[in-house]
Amino acid sequence: MAVDTKKEQEREEIHRSVWAIADELRGAVDGWDFKNYVLGTMFYRYISENLTDYVNKGEIEAGNSDFDYAKLSDEEAEEAREGLVQEKGFFILPSELFENVRSSAAQNPNLNETLEKAFNNIEDSAKGSDFEDRFVGLFDDFDVNSNKLSSTVAKRNERIVKLLNGIASMNLGSVDSHDIDAIGDAYEYLMSMYASNAGKSGGEFFTPADVSELLTRLGTVGKKRVNKVYDPACGSGSLLLKAIKILGRDGVRIGFFGQEINITTYNLCRINMFLHDVNPDKFDVACDDTLINPHHWDDEPFELIVSNPPYSIKWAGDDNPLLINDPRYSPAGVLAPKSKADMAFIMHSLSWLAANGTAAIVCFPGIMYRGGAEQKIRKYLVDNNFVDCVIQLPPNLFFGTTIATCIMVMKKGKTDNKFLFIDASNECVKVTNNNKLTPENINRIVDAFTKREDKEYFCKLVSYEEVKEQNYNLSVSTYVEQEDKREKIDIVKLNAKIKEIVAREQVLRDEIDKIIAEIEG
Repeated sequence: MAVDTKKEQEREEIHRSVWAIADELRGAVDGWDFKNYVLGTMFYRYISENLTDYVNKGEIEAGNSDFDYAKLSDEEAEEAREGLVQEKGFFILPSELFENVRSSAAQNPNLNETLEKAFNNIEDSAKGSDFEDRFVGLFDDFDVNSNKLSSTVAKRNERIVKLLNGIASMNLGSVDSHDIDAIGDAYEYLMSMYASNAGKSGGEFFTPADVSELLTRLGTVGKKRVNKVYDPACGSGSLLLKAIKILGRDGVRIGFFGQEINITTYNLCRINMFLHDVNPDKFDVACDDTLINPHHWDDEPFELIVSNPPYSIKWAGDDNPLLINDPRYSPAGVLAPKSKADMAFIMHSLSWLAANGTAAIVCFPGIMYRGGAEQKIRKYLVDNNFVDCVIQLPPNLFFGTTIATCIMVMKKGKTDNKFLFIDASNECVKVTNNNKLTPENINRIVDAFTKREDKEYFCKLVSYEEVKEQNYNLSVSTYVEQEDKREKIDIVKLNAKIKEIVAREQVLRDEIDKIIAEIEG
């Protein structure tokens, strides 16, 4: 128990220092913009230490016990460039390592240029390698010459020095220590803090850790390992990476795959992969519109799909005559409405799901009951027995929206033709402005999902015929009765009480009448 307490203290210490850096430095800069600088610097420190540690270990094992890559000259280091790019995917000159740039930063009037050159060199080092696309544009959002930092070069450099020193002072442990996952954890913390302060701009691509954990646990029940994890709207990658926490570092055999349309978020996702020590050969994240131009045809099917796609966004739909013949959408015979792409994400995910896989997707509640094309798609999903479970979540779980979302769990290899509905709308605790799922809440939901049994007011296993009778309505409230928590009134007792009050009132009236009569007499 003492170890856990120590870990928790370490986490809190890192959280405090991360927030202090962000708070001190942002000044006039909007917090949501400034996070790019904080995260970018964390990433720069991380890959510098990661490479140094990797080279040093190799040299020490070869008997060179005093070796330190950071003290090597650039000329000597160049000899190892080709081998390191092949093994690590990138290369950093000793003079451009985080610790060396930082040590002279305060005395360097051209610090902005030094950093810009270092970042360009890191990205360029990966060119021509198998992992070039993992590095290109990674530092685009870390603009050392931006007026957001300050209007003058001197002031900008002053802020950058503070930033480098702040990140350097963070106690992140050794690079190869995964017991606390300190950098990744600090990243998650910073993202959640900024998302909660930024409202929709943060919430739309950040899934809170508790929801991520629930989705991943639902998708991995009964499994110790999966082949690949996929998220068609991966945002900053937090959902993809939950598989490491749930299954362990070796729990994902082949790797992590995702697609994200927003370039800034796409960069954050790749950085997040590195910060969680996922090597470039173990992840493949693309930047494009998943619904129109998916990038992972050669990698599907996926054994685990977890996603929190954007709610009810517009898409091409039947304006694009080619889409109805797309093998992802054609089986349903109809496309999701142009004004609401939710069901397009569902169909895409189902199409790329492995025969033995599970997809757990956060959904806007309307897709469970609306008519038209969405009802036809639900009919296809139900008739073919792809829907395993629908879970009603509490409201206000996500940053930037108070709506009560739900989760659709899909499988291709179900062993029964029944559908489980879970009403988890009360499974939460209130934390500041948002609701949160506690470990106990998550356990109760996963337990009900695993057991697949009826439990009054909480979950119900429903037959295919019943869902069909309800016109393929998949709303949890249609099947799980809400507990009436109003106080039950015993009408007989109530009448007796009223009788008693009336009688007592009559006695009092008689007494008052007597007193008045005496006064008047």
